[in-house]
Amino acid sequence: MSPKTAAQLVLEARQRVENLSAAQVAVELEGGEAVLIDVREPAEQAAAGVIPGAVSAPRGMLEFWADPSSPYHRPEFDPGRRVILHCASGGRSALAADTLQQLGYTNVAHLDGGLKAWAEARYPVEKPGAPSS
Repeated sequence: MSPKTAAQLVLEARQRVENLSAAQVAVELEGGEAVLIDVREPAEQAAAGVIPGAVSAPRGMLEFWADPSSPYHRPEFDPGRRVILHCASGGRSALAADTLQQLGYTNVAHLDGGLKAWAEARYPVEKPGAPSS
């Protein structure tokens, strides 16, 4: 069996997870039931901005923060809650959503196209630490 490429892993993950458009994510966030998780690194968030209200959870810590049995578990992660993940363009968030499903999360999705799609749809993006407008 030959090794897979990163692109193949992302494609396979996208087939196993719920892919949402920016408009669909905006509607869910308006409803207040979903938590939006930003899996980008802090340097990316500082450079490109963040979606207001998103919880920062760098991809490298995701499994540890999301696993309720982990000593690193964070309360923002609740397997019974609607969880939507996003990254810069949708690859890492698809992989992350797939991983959360393996951890037992049953109501998880990702923002297909990531922050790029969100910004192109003209939804708000703010610089971390900047006041909301």
